[in-house]
Amino acid sequence: MGIYDRDYIRPEGYQPQYTLGGGFRGLSPVVKWLLIVNFAVYIIAVLTFKSFGQYIYYYGAVLPDSLVHAVQIWRLITYQFLHHPSDIFHIVFNLMVLYFLGPMLERQWGSKRFLEFYLAAGAAGGIVYTVLANFLPEVGPMVGASGAIYGVVAAVAVMYPRLKVLLYGIIPMTVVWLVVLVVIVSLLKIAAGKNTGGELAHLSGLVMGFFYVKFKPWLTRFRMQRSKGAWAKKMEQQLRFQQEVDRILDKVHSKGINALTASEKKILKEATRREQQARM
Repeated sequence: MGIYDRDYIRPEGYQPQYTLGGGFRGLSPVVKWLLIVNFAVYIIAVLTFKSFGQYIYYYGAVLPDSLVHAVQIWRLITYQFLHHPSDIFHIVFNLMVLYFLGPMLERQWGSKRFLEFYLAAGAAGGIVYTVLANFLPEVGPMVGASGAIYGVVAAVAVMYPRLKVLLYGIIPMTVVWLVVLVVIVSLLKIAAGKNTGGELAHLSGLVMGFFYVKFKPWLTRFRMQRSKGAWAKKMEQQLRFQQEVDRILDKVHSKGINALTASEKKILKEATRREQQARM
């Protein structure tokens, strides 16, 4: 990470420069493993779809057909690594976007935070899909990483709106127009009644990515202010405690230990414990 990649030292209006792609070896670690796992699961599913692959989908997909399946929380994560064997377009689009845009977020945020964001965006889509199952006429199993991928696209678009990408390696556009395109395609599918629940789930991931980046700095400042307030309150309490200990010691000096009340002896004992703990 370069010095100007850090939020607190960037000049106003600064847009960092990234090399998209850069080969598999140059990928950030979490993105690399997400690509490997998604592709490996897809190949296994293709080769064993009529046997072992069916169990993968049955136990890993989001299944809102019953309350038992709906409360199986692990499905909100596992479905993100499943893509239907007959829909190669689905996995190709998702992995291409992850390959080109994912490393930007991971290098900016760090691997742990990026992975949490990625899985949370996908999980948001799974939750929305499960809830919508009560209102849509036909809802089947849902698989795919599109909710997480849409979240990545939205986050990059908010952070680097002038970044240019090549859609499928051919069509040049800014990442903002990529967001507009995927939203339009999703809305057209919803209007046509095609995969309504799935498209709304994808857009849920996109919305989460947008709001996460927009409001994360505000939440961070809010937590810092709360922490600062808690720290000041703690220091004030310690100061009052020390003042009380000093008063008790003065009383011992002037009147003797037998003059202390039970509560004063308890405070003095606590002060001794704290001093011993500090020394340790």
